[in-house]
Amino acid sequence: MKKINSILMLLAAFIILIPTNACAQRIKFSKSSIVPAAEGAVKVRKDKNNNYLIKVNIDNLAAPERLTPPRQAYVLWMITEDNMPKNIGKIKVATKFLSSKLKASFETVSSIKPLRIFITAENDASVQYTDYEVILTTNNF
Repeated sequence: MKKINSILMLLAAFIILIPTNACAQRIKFSKSSIVPAAEGAVKVRKDKNNNYLIKVNIDNLAAPERLTPPRQAYVLWMITEDNMPKNIGKIKVATKFLSSKLKASFETVSSIKPLRIFITAENDASVQYTDYEVILTTNNF
């Protein structure tokens, strides 16, 4: 009897946990010709308020000052349903304690569903339109 109760409890926990992960979409960034070592992914999940939680994690992203020509900031953009780019924030690059590996992460919430995410290097992080090359991009979600 205890074995059946244990199995039922595990099944119930499994059923409860499945919906939280099933809604998240994870897509990798395409390889960059500008920063070839950079690798990362974007995870987009719809929350209970019908907003979209956007999480970005990137490894080996060189500081924007090290690009040629140097830039001041990396800016994260999303393409909206009306096919317009929207600046959703500045990405900071840092090294972890006792590691030389450069890491960048970013998290935000949007009421608009992103169709695609991309990163540019800019001289001003608050720009509303970009004229510069795309550093990293995803395919469409």
